[in-house]
Parts: sequence; C-alpha cells; structure tokens
Amino acid sequence: MGPYSFHMENLQICVIMVGLPARGKSLIAQKIVRYLTWLSIDAKCFNVGNYRRIETAHPTADFFDVNNEDGERLRRHAAEAALEDMFRWFEEENGMVGIFDATNTTRKRRDWVLDICRKHNVEPLFVESWCDDEDLIMQNIVDVKTSSPDYVGQDPEQAALDFRNRIRNYEKVYETISERDLTYVKLINVGSQVIINRIQSYLESRIVYYLMNLHIKPRCIWLSRHGESQFNVEGKIGGDSDLSPRGREYSRQLPRLTRMSVGDQPLTVWTSTLKRTQQTAKYLPYRQLTWKALDELDAGQCDGLTYEEIESKYPDDFAARDADKYEYRYPGGESYRDVVIRLEPIIMELERQDNIMIVTHQAVLRCIYAYFMNVPQDKSPWMEVPLHTLIKLEPKAYGTEVTRIKADIPAVSTYREKGQSTKKK
Repeated sequence: MGPYSFHMENLQICVIMVGLPARGKSLIAQKIVRYLTWLSIDAKCFNVGNYRRIETAHPTADFFDVNNEDGERLRRHAAEAALEDMFRWFEEENGMVGIFDATNTTRKRRDWVLDICRKHNVEPLFVESWCDDEDLIMQNIVDVKTSSPDYVGQDPEQAALDFRNRIRNYEKVYETISERDLTYVKLINVGSQVIINRIQSYLESRIVYYLMNLHIKPRCIWLSRHGESQFNVEGKIGGDSDLSPRGREYSRQLPRLTRMSVGDQPLTVWTSTLKRTQQTAKYLPYRQLTWKALDELDAGQCDGLTYEEIESKYPDDFAARDADKYEYRYPGGESYRDVVIRLEPIIMELERQDNIMIVTHQAVLRCIYAYFMNVPQDKSPWMEVPLHTLIKLEPKAYGTEVTRIKADIPAVSTYREKGQSTKKK
C-alpha cells in the first residue's frame, strides 16, 4: 500500500515520547520523522529541550530536581510552548504526525498531554523507550550528551557526571506506562522486547512496525552505483547491458576500495537482479544477496533510448519530467515515487541490519541516500551520484556522516541538469 492510502484515514496523530534521559528518545523521534517524510507523510518533531534552552541554555542537574519549583515551572512552560506550536501546525498546515519529544516520565504529565490531544481530536500514540542496559546507557551518555547543546564548551567528564545526576532526578519520579486504555508501544532495551497496546489505525501500525525494526548500534552503509555500462557509454537509459571495459576495471578495484573503508568488519553485499550490478560486485569477497526491489527505475517505452531520442520522440514527456521529476512516470514505466514505495522493505531491512554494502543504480541510490540524509523529494531526483565512487554513510544520533571514496577510473557522466536540452546548439 502506497503513501496515498494514509490520507484516506484523515486522522492526525501525536506521538508522545516517554523515557528517562539517554534512552535514545530523540534519535527515535528523528528517525520516525525521516521515515514518514520519505513516504510523503507530513511529520514534524517538537523537542521540548530546544524550547527550554531558549530560557535556560546550560542548566545543571539541580534544575531537573522535582523539588526545584523554578525549574519545574520553566520546564512546564517549555512543554506548553512546544505543544502550542504542534497544535498550531496540525491546524494551519494540516500536519499528519507530530512528535512531542520530551521525557514525559510521570503519569500526571502524560494525562495532561492526553487531555490536550483529546480536546483537539488528535490521536495520542505513546512511545516509551525503557532501558536498563548499562552499556547502551553509557554509550548514549558519551555519544549524545558530550555533544548536546546543554554542555557546549564544558569538560566531557564533568558533563557526563552532571548528566548522570540529571538522570537520577528523573528516576525518583519515573512511572513506566501501564495503563491498559492507552495506545502505546514500549521498546525495551531498544527493541529486544516490544510491548504493543491498543494500536488502532493503519498509520499507527506502520509507525510501530518501523519502530520494531530499529536498532541504534553503531554500523555503516556503503553505497555504489554499478561500474560504467555499455549503455552508459552509448548514452542510453535502462536496459540490462554488460559493463564497459572501464566498468570492469572498477569491479576489479572495488574490493581494494572496500577493504580500505571497511577494514576487517563483517559485511553483506546487496545487488539488483541486473547484470551490471552483479558484474560489479563479482570480486567482492563477502556474502551477497540479490534484490528485485533494487532494480533501476523502469523507463517503460523509453527503455533503451538516449535522452536525445526521448526529447525528439516524446517532447511533452521530456518537459513534464523536468517540471516534476519525482512524480513523473515514464509511459508504461515508473516514477521516483513508485521506486520509494518498492524500496520500503529495503529500508526496513537496512534498519535491522549491521554493515551493508549496496551496489545498485542511479535512481535507486538517490532514493536510499535521500532517506538517510533527509533530502526533500523535489531535490532527490536531481542529486549527482557519479560512477566509480563508493559512498560511506555512518548514521549518528544527530544526523548521518558521509564519506565519498573515488576510484581513479574515468567514466562518462550520466548526469543531466534540470532544463538542460539535448539538442545541439
């Protein structure tokens, strides 16, 4: 079922994060937004910490003590401001999924948010990240909080100590979700156990299914287009051609480039069913899997043609594709939106896995890259993804780091800029 189906439900959902600090709540919240946006569902995160920082930029742990009335008042004020903005967004911009990212560790605070949701006819979905795995908690404290805006310019050891004390203040009042009448999902130790209660709509079940596939262990994803193909050299799109001599040279050098970046970590390689990706991955000494979902965007009637031939044979289509490349569907073929829909199982599987290398095609790589890098839909089909380049993606708490490793092997450019005619001047 594609993104269009979500709009038929005509409901708005408020995802209310719950959990102690250093439990990966903000990372989970950001991932939900990125996933839903990629599927064309309007989603936005409202992080209470960002609102609180406007008035209190660098609080100490005492600020979060339950007996600190001033701190409690300022934290409540930040939560009110975040909720106010969220419901304004629901109303004025017709948003579909708003994420209220805060600790929400007491029943009293959750009842207050629940009450506001009901007044606005917005469905509440609680997402609790419950964790007692000390290694995971320490990793989060070091990762996130030494780079948190709350501790900018402070000694990392002092920051970690202060943050530990902040957590203790929350632990004193923490009440885990147990109310049977609430719609919630409880992730225990980042998905090693998942408790689901009263999930009521299709969209909620999709969010829950996504959350069940997440892990936040460190890992990397490597992306590469196939080596230069005969069709690339001839300027033709689609098809199932073999690699060119330079493409074959890239396939021979790819194991060396990969080892430089991967080292001796375990790795699984995914390719499409087309010859050019399998020929490219031929010499990689890792386990390999073939996915039909990774095949290139289907160019339909234009398959095997050059851009010049498309522009002269189908001038209206050529112009329509330039005007809205994401939505444009080749006659008898696919659009970028269609590719995103068939890639959804790939994204789910990627979230479950450790180190993966994907050898695939230009349009498919653009869609996968857009998911990890949060690239807007109108921009993703115009991204430049050159041949003979290995791209390393490293997902982190506050975004994804990218490294590009170029092979010293020339290749044609298959990139065409928006509005660029193929006609000779």
